Amino acid sequence: MERAVAECVGVLGAVTGRDWEGVRAGRLEWSCRETAVHIADDLISYAGQLAGREDEGYTPFEISLEEGAGNADALRVISTTGALLAAAVRTTPREVRAFHPYPFRSANREGFAAMGVAELLLHTHDIAEGLGVRYEADAELCGFVLTRIFPHVQPGPTPWRTLLWATGRGELPGRAPVTAWRWSNNLVIGTERLTLQGVTPAAATDLSTVGDGGFEWIEGGPIEGTRVGAGLVYKQYEDGVHRPEWGMYVLVRREDGRAVGAMGFHGVPDESGRVEVGYDLVEGARGHGYATEALRTLSGWALDRDEVRTVVAHVERGNRPSHNVLTRAGFRVAGEDPEQTAYELRPSRA
Repeated sequence: MERAVAECVGVLGAVTGRDWEGVRAGRLEWSCRETAVHIADDLISYAGQLAGREDEGYTPFEISLEEGAGNADALRVISTTGALLAAAVRTTPREVRAFHPYPFRSANREGFAAMGVAELLLHTHDIAEGLGVRYEADAELCGFVLTRIFPHVQPGPTPWRTLLWATGRGELPGRAPVTAWRWSNNLVIGTERLTLQGVTPAAATDLSTVGDGGFEWIEGGPIEGTRVGAGLVYKQYEDGVHRPEWGMYVLVRREDGRAVGAMGFHGVPDESGRVEVGYDLVEGARGHGYATEALRTLSGWALDRDEVRTVVAHVERGNRPSHNVLTRAGFRVAGEDPEQTAYELRPSRA
């Protein structure tokens, strides 16, 4: 956040003597001045969402500049509101989520940080374009945004060009122009004792190597199955076929905010409406019913989608604990071979 604010103020600070009121900001309908006020308004709005722990809607306020405030004053307000959002992100616990409509009606501190950075980078571009100023955003900041709130966008030749294309501001070879877009915060699904927290491409990259993905794990985690699954998520992202709601979720205990395992889908539902689920738990979390609780909830969530008719799972024949989890979650044996048993769960109406 702080780097993005500094970049915005540094680029636009050189042209505060120009007419911002009478110049359209790039492809937007707003003037450059209106766009600068919009940046500040979004930053303070995001800070308010986090600080107020808003969970039903936006905090009902908006920002405006004092009469007579100049362009340099607008940048001062951006600096201040950016600092407030950075402070809110820094002091908000990782588990806290606040309302944001797109697409699953909430975001965590990392999501709000990514949205704030996106507002700064993209609208600095818009104002700079309107004023005829050359601007190229920092690649690391663009990557931060793309891997957190654009999980459905395949990486392109450079992060900046990819972000511009994904938001309808540029072209990429071999890709159709974008005419409508939304960013995508991660989905979180709750159970009685757990939250199933969708893994972003950024978290998947970290988990697939030696990192913790930004989660606080119980001793022994994350285990190898989680790292393998995270690697598959990132490969899907690189290939442009990742759909975040059909990806991987980390299982986090409500009582202490610590991660105990992972669960997720192998990909999107196929043409027949079948989707496969897999899971693992850190050894210290086994025997407490966490996997059964999570599987009931996640498979129920899937079967509520119009595109899903069957949730399937494959288990090694000797893995008795996993067989028990599937049975307790309502799955039935659908077939066997010498190595694996196939299970299916269908909606009760079927």
